[in-house]
Amino acid sequence: MTRLSNRDGHAIDEHDNIDAQAASWFARNRNEGGSLDRKAFVAWQAVPAHARAYAEFEQLWADLGELQQLNKPVPLPTRKPAPWRPALAVAAALVCALLASNLGAPRGLYHTEVAAQDKGMRTLDLPDGSTLYVNASTRLRVDFDAQRRVIHLDQGQLYLEVAPDKERPLFVRAGEADVRVVGTAFDVRRSQQQLVVSVAHGMVAFAPDPKASAVMLGAQQRATYSYAKGSVQQQNLAAGEVADWRSGHLSFRNRELASLLDELSLYRPKAVVLADGPVAHLKVSGNLDVNDPDALLNALPALLPVKTVALGDGNIRIEARK
Repeated sequence: MTRLSNRDGHAIDEHDNIDAQAASWFARNRNEGGSLDRKAFVAWQAVPAHARAYAEFEQLWADLGELQQLNKPVPLPTRKPAPWRPALAVAAALVCALLASNLGAPRGLYHTEVAAQDKGMRTLDLPDGSTLYVNASTRLRVDFDAQRRVIHLDQGQLYLEVAPDKERPLFVRAGEADVRVVGTAFDVRRSQQQLVVSVAHGMVAFAPDPKASAVMLGAQQRATYSYAKGSVQQQNLAAGEVADWRSGHLSFRNRELASLLDELSLYRPKAVVLADGPVAHLKVSGNLDVNDPDALLNALPALLPVKTVALGDGNIRIEARK
C-alpha cells in the first residue's frame, strides 16, 4: 500500500460526515501516530464540532472495552450510556473490525518504487524518519509494515541513514543477500559483478546468501562480495570514503580495474568490457567524476598499461597494451 501525501492521504475525505472522520482519526492514532498524521489531526480537532465527535467516540470505545477484548463478547455498560448517533455506532463497528484484524496480521504502512535516471541522485525522506539517497541507474522498492522495514535493491546503489527502531529492524535485500540494521548509516551497491556494503557509522550484519554466516561490519568498514568467486573480502576505509558518490566525485586507491569498471557501469549507459587476461587485476588510484565517466576511461592509458577500443555498438573494451 502506498502512503499518499499529507494533502491527499492523511486528510479525511471532506464529504465524509464528522462521525466517520472521528472514527477514522481514532483508528489512525491507535495504529500509526506519525508526525504528519499528528499535525493534521491537531488541525482537524481545532474545530469544536470535530473535538466533540472525537471525545464521544473515545467514550464509546471505552464502553466497548479494551482492545484485547475485541474477540470476546462485549457486555453492555452498567451505567446508562450516552445517546449515540447511528452514524457513530456504525463507525465504531468499522473501527472494531479494523483494529481486531490488526491483531492477526500486520497492516502495510508504506510502499513505493524508485527508478533513478542515468544521471543524478535522488533523496527520499522515509516515513520512519530515515533518509534514503539513491544513486544513478538504480531501481529499488521500499516496503514498511508494522513489524519490519525492507528495501529491495534490484540494481544500483543506495546510501541510507537509518532511524533507530529496535522493535522494527531494517533490511536491505539485494537478490539473495541480506543487510540487517537497527540504526546506522551505510551504503549498498549491487552491480553486475559485485555486491558491496560500506558502513559510515553503527554496525550492520551482512549475509551474502541465505546459507552464509553473516559478516559484522563496523564504522569505516567495507565488505565486497564477488558473484563469480562466491567470496567476501573486507577492508578498512578512510573517513568520508563511504558514499562519496553523493558529492559527485569518487576517490579510489589501489582499486582493481575490474571492480572500478563494475562501479563505473552505474554512470555510463553503454557497457565497458575487459579483455581476458590479467588486465582485470591491475590496480589503479584516482578520481571519478560521476557526471563525466568517459574522462576516466580516456585517462586510463596514462595510468595503466592498457588501451581502450571503441566497439561498433557503442561499448568500449579495455585491452592490455602491447
